[in-house]
Amino acid sequence: MTHTYTVSGMTCNHCKASIQKHLNLIDKVDNVFVDLDGAQVHITMSNFISTDVLNAALPNKYSLSKKKEGHIFVQVAPQEIDGKSKLIQLFPLFLIFGYITVGAFFMNNKPFDIRYFMLDFMGLFFVVFSFFKILDVKGFRESFKMYDPLARILPAYGLVYPFLELGLGILFLTRMQIPIALIMTLIILGLTTIGVSKSLLNKKVIQCACLGTALKLPMTTATFIENSIMIVMAIFMLVTTYN
Repeated sequence: MTHTYTVSGMTCNHCKASIQKHLNLIDKVDNVFVDLDGAQVHITMSNFISTDVLNAALPNKYSLSKKKEGHIFVQVAPQEIDGKSKLIQLFPLFLIFGYITVGAFFMNNKPFDIRYFMLDFMGLFFVVFSFFKILDVKGFRESFKMYDPLARILPAYGLVYPFLELGLGILFLTRMQIPIALIMTLIILGLTTIGVSKSLLNKKVIQCACLGTALKLPMTTATFIENSIMIVMAIFMLVTTYN
């Protein structure tokens, strides 16, 4: 069952990520969706959990209260939240991918070279995606450690990650230390993909941190595909160029 609560004390995406993180740690909580604009939290639980228990799990600055309609708890299906389909929610991600693809193509179309296209695609990918993360580094860290295994163990990694992506993007675009950049890409995206896969298999409704906290993107198979494309490109470049 899914219950809806109003939340006070939530003012930013960092607050949103913090509330989501603490509520997900409660036993019998299956999914948590935090609606920042509506100041609401939708919690799916296998057994009923009292409001006191939920509030006890949160930092003191936040407070939940039951939201009722006609004295009946509102039940919300994940796909109905915000009234948007997953496809519409993911439109910004698809749009950015399109721009990156077109940009990399025009950078290498006279003549077209698949290897340089891949290097520029990866470079533009990291630079653009790091920009959105750097807009709210602390908020990104809170969302990122919800699924990345290393960020969960070492929170400081979430603060460094956006700048690590930026550095990799610059290396690819300037053609500097390409073997090292490719290996680093395999390592950091490999770890993230493991976390994404686990979240998808567990059917957890969490926010994807791929574009930071500026855009509200749900964790979906698109996130897995996004990382997989980069991993395949990195493996292809290592095998064909440096074998």
